[in-house]
Amino acid sequence: MSIHPVMQRLQEKLNRTDLPLFAAGDTVRVQVKIKEGDKERLQAFEGIVIARKNGAQGSFTVRKMSFGHGVERIFPFNSKVIDKVEKVRSAKVRRAKLFYLRGLRGKAARLKEVERS
Repeated sequence: MSIHPVMQRLQEKLNRTDLPLFAAGDTVRVQVKIKEGDKERLQAFEGIVIARKNGAQGSFTVRKMSFGHGVERIFPFNSKVIDKVEKVRSAKVRRAKLFYLRGLRGKAARLKEVERS
């Protein structure tokens, strides 16, 4: 099943091109736009990318520890809420989805860092 050409052109126009290349295992800092009343500010959400869904409406899942609790947030690639994404560090992983990190705590949840650009 193919997409209608008009819809495809619209989709290409809405796709973001300013996001860096990152994969599962990379630590990213996502600057999220937060609306409070009539004001808008940026808030950083820094954590490990545990999953990526590619495709027309792709998204990525970021997990961080906050006051001893694991917090996960799913960001669509083309979301207006994302101001910018910075890749902080990369880690060597052997699988595409890192859901096993949910069951690990402390030093067991660390990933082996690798120099990747």
